[in-house]
Amino acid sequence: MKITRLETIFVKPRWLFLKVHTDEGIVGLGEPIVEGRSQTVAAAVHEIGRYLIGQDPRRIEHHWQAIYRGQFYRGGAVLCSALSGIEQALWDITGKWLGQPVYQLLGGATRDKIRMYGWVSGDTYGDYIESAKVSANAGFTALKVGIPGALDIVDTPAASEKVIEHFAGLRAAVGKSVDIGIDFHGRVSPAMAVRLAKKLEPYEPMFIEEPVLPENVDTMVTVARSTTIPIATGERLFTKWGFREVLEKQAAVIMQPDLSHAGGILECKKIAAMAECYYAAVAPHCPLGPIALAACIQLDACIPNFLVQEHVTLGEGYLKQPFVIQNGYIPLPTAPGLGIELDDDAIADKIYDGSWETPRLWHADGSVADW
Repeated sequence: MKITRLETIFVKPRWLFLKVHTDEGIVGLGEPIVEGRSQTVAAAVHEIGRYLIGQDPRRIEHHWQAIYRGQFYRGGAVLCSALSGIEQALWDITGKWLGQPVYQLLGGATRDKIRMYGWVSGDTYGDYIESAKVSANAGFTALKVGIPGALDIVDTPAASEKVIEHFAGLRAAVGKSVDIGIDFHGRVSPAMAVRLAKKLEPYEPMFIEEPVLPENVDTMVTVARSTTIPIATGERLFTKWGFREVLEKQAAVIMQPDLSHAGGILECKKIAAMAECYYAAVAPHCPLGPIALAACIQLDACIPNFLVQEHVTLGEGYLKQPFVIQNGYIPLPTAPGLGIELDDDAIADKIYDGSWETPRLWHADGSVADW
């Protein structure tokens, strides 16, 4: 079997789909994307494609090594995301060729179903509360909420109280039988993260995600040592090397690799194995499309330290058979490869030129805030 063509498709609202074609008619699906930089990643995919055309798609580890190590400059968001989507597609091809789900090729299932969490969203405080109640009533045992707006490096007591009041209201609305994670999104300084974590402790968050930016692991260690709340991070880390220091310094106990950024399915399985040595859990990051979700579910199925899975879509209007959540869980897929088929007719009116800008936040004085 040989790879004949790599096809990239920009799909609304902000996604990039990849089809890897072969001379045996098997087509693999992947989702290589950096949010706000899909056109750049698409260019990288096609540059890498010059190496892949004519290659056997089933030599997945070999191709990963050749793509990652074969150039002088390694890693980074763009190159790792291009590699990640390609790797997903190669696993999809191999699974289809063998007639097996990807997780069966990676050691088999370690669970019977995949725990999902719902996003709490809304424009007002009341919307947040109602959104949480709807998700809890639908059977979700875990939810996640973000912090409202930007915070200064040292912000006012009123700004802190707004965060705490929102979370306290959510906890009161859904009770203690539902886990609630809170995403600081790297917007918070170490000093404010320590202050907020102390105030949040009585409400027992499931985790604080990205309490600080990941570039300086020692600052995350400072936050982790200051609180009993589990720390989660990883969406902006790439490959096993990016997670090494976080695990060795025990800066976080929940790893959140993004399978469309961190190197793909097998690389994230290696990250999960590293995390297992430190008794850390894995909760894959996935604010992307249905192909990325399908890849995550294959990983979730076969690692022992899986915690919970993020999602923003189940594939309605994109997949011939969208995923279905039953009481907060997705059943293990049984179809070969990634277990999905794109509905090309349905996505035809969602194709666009890939122009999407990441939102920006600003402080009151007009200076740039972290988004």
